[in-house]
Amino acid sequence: MNELILFAYIFSLSIILLFSSHGFIMLYYHNKYKKEIHKADEDSLFNKIVTIQLPMYNEMYVVERLIDSVCEIDYDKDKLEIQVLDDSTDSTFEIVAAKVKEKQELGFDIVHIHRTDRSGFKAGALKEGLKVAKGEFVAIFDADFLPKKDFLKTTLSHFTHPKIGMVQTRWEHMNEDYSMLTKIQALALNGHFVIEQSVRNKAGFFINFNGTGGVWKKSCIEDAGNWQADTITEDLDLSFRAQLRGWKFIYLRDNTTPAELPLEINALKAQQFRWTKGAIETGKKLMPIVWRSNLNWKVKLQATYHLTNNIVFPFILLAGILNVPLIFIKNSGPYDNLFNFMSIFILAFISTFLFYLHAQKDVYLDWRKKITLFPIFMAGSMGFALNNSRAVIEGLLSRKSEFVRTPKYKVAAKGDNYSKNIYFQKTKVDSSAFVELILALYCFIGVGASIYFMEIASLPFQLMFFGGFGIVSFLSLRQNFLKKQSAKS
Repeated sequence: MNELILFAYIFSLSIILLFSSHGFIMLYYHNKYKKEIHKADEDSLFNKIVTIQLPMYNEMYVVERLIDSVCEIDYDKDKLEIQVLDDSTDSTFEIVAAKVKEKQELGFDIVHIHRTDRSGFKAGALKEGLKVAKGEFVAIFDADFLPKKDFLKTTLSHFTHPKIGMVQTRWEHMNEDYSMLTKIQALALNGHFVIEQSVRNKAGFFINFNGTGGVWKKSCIEDAGNWQADTITEDLDLSFRAQLRGWKFIYLRDNTTPAELPLEINALKAQQFRWTKGAIETGKKLMPIVWRSNLNWKVKLQATYHLTNNIVFPFILLAGILNVPLIFIKNSGPYDNLFNFMSIFILAFISTFLFYLHAQKDVYLDWRKKITLFPIFMAGSMGFALNNSRAVIEGLLSRKSEFVRTPKYKVAAKGDNYSKNIYFQKTKVDSSAFVELILALYCFIGVGASIYFMEIASLPFQLMFFGGFGIVSFLSLRQNFLKKQSAKS
């Protein structure tokens, strides 16, 4: 039995090391391609008609802010069409209708397209709007985004070649300092937006449209097969299909679009579940096409990592579970040489740390303050292993699920309260929170065993698994308490 546990543990760590070492590859290309390679032509396309699509589902708190922001974009009204793609089933519909009427009276070409069946979810809404879109270019913003006034002139100026199909801006976090949870999310997302997207784009690898904050050439969407709803990450799916067709994307790291981060853990878990499962679904759908294509092997390998890296979560979960018996095995058998060899897996931690260090250092003056949160981020990533492992398994088994929206609260300042928000009251605590609590208690045994056997080297990882599962379960279950307290008041 001990040998079986050791084999499973080493295999899990090997998978984790394999995917974590990608951070070294990203940093290599990051240093190789430091200069910006994209040149803008500021006078090139400002006479083109642009359609702005605003897909939404039950967004009563932020929809007016979004529409107001879009209408302030610096672009000729005669060349601008705004589609509010509204699948709402609550009072958002009435709020949108009134706001659209107000903007129409001010001379904006804005339409309210309301669906009652929500078929295809976001992909279905975008496809429905595209059928009647007037624009040669299509910009997309989710309900929690606030595009800047120069958004169109910044992005359109980069369509300098007929085969450029999409331009993506970097997400900025308007409520990053609201809580520890939002600070950790910002740190995590910066890894993708500051390093991954930028490096892949400069090195000639595939990048993905991030679902919002970008502009598509309409002909690119249509040529790639249009929006499809057979995965729950329709943005990743269309991005890869378009680039497989020869379209080129541009990522603007230094041009940002502000957005609201999820404020509570259950909304974040639902978002992470959707992103993780959708990537697995997209990988199953497109990996065979990627490898049958004429792309060079480096692009194929990067695309493979891009589409499959979420597969690491079940192995993180397994490593966390096996960490506990491993303490006892180490102190009951002749495995010293093997455990000494296993220290090589610290490279996974080093690679991850350096990756996120540069993601903060490259764009923030207070990067030292931000990177101090790295241990908490690592613990949180471990705590999310159960949630994301479920997503991986469902994706691999082709189990279909609903596109669960991330509720928006229009909360940014620290003093703002969202406990009475209708969407917060309706957010359900997933039953996995109780399993995470059990895992936290289980991992606490590993903490105690590490102290008892004086296994100081293993103690930080035992603490991170214990803390990760403990914090995630506590915050998940705490929501019920807050809802009850809010109801009483």
